[in-house]
Amino acid sequence: MPALKGVAARLAFAAVSAVALGGVGGAGCKAKATSGQCDALLDRYAQLVVVEKYPDASSTQIEAERTRERTEARADDAFKNCSSEVSRTEFDCAMRAPSADTFEKCLE
Repeated sequence: MPALKGVAARLAFAAVSAVALGGVGGAGCKAKATSGQCDALLDRYAQLVVVEKYPDASSTQIEAERTRERTEARADDAFKNCSSEVSRTEFDCAMRAPSADTFEKCLE
């Protein structure tokens, strides 16, 4: 299965956009996602993208993509800010999202 480039970058951009555009997470007093929750967001998003692009992907392929995306995200400065920029409300919305597009909209 070819690697899906940019999943972490798209997730990081969505998280940064949430703050820049004054989205749900724009208020300073709102509870923010923890670093563990940011990892869970990345895992969920990678899974959604893999399953949408490769509907017959095995659990092994999905796990390999999650691992690859987590490694890529750890090197991305925007994703490193996830726990200070993504609100708990955005996190909850994204984790319930049935598709990658819906997931991204939760973080806009």
